[in-house]
Amino acid sequence: MSQQEIDDYLAKLDEPKRTTLQQLRQTIHSIVPEAEEGMSYGIPAYRLQGKVVAGFAAFKNHLSYLPHSGSVFAEIPDEVRGYVTSKGALQFPIDRTLPEPLVKKLIAIRVKQVRQSS
Repeated sequence: MSQQEIDDYLAKLDEPKRTTLQQLRQTIHSIVPEAEEGMSYGIPAYRLQGKVVAGFAAFKNHLSYLPHSGSVFAEIPDEVRGYVTSKGALQFPIDRTLPEPLVKKLIAIRVKQVRQSS
């Protein structure tokens, strides 16, 4: 896994998608600096103890935060209200990154799941 792969992924994006996801990348890194950066299923991902705890992707009309767990959003329904969610993705606008407090909660839930499963 390599940071360069994420750099390459972001470099291919148009603005404002690139800048918005670069901001999210910095937020994730500040929350879990020990996480390994790389790609998983062709999208940027962050691993702890070999398991993905966060990821993101760009699509035509939105960006997505991907916790790589189908149960994360169900634990904080009030915080994700107002976003389009599925079991495995939270959509947000291409020109507005996710608030850091929300990202912290999402990552904390996923890290707890990973630690409980090891």
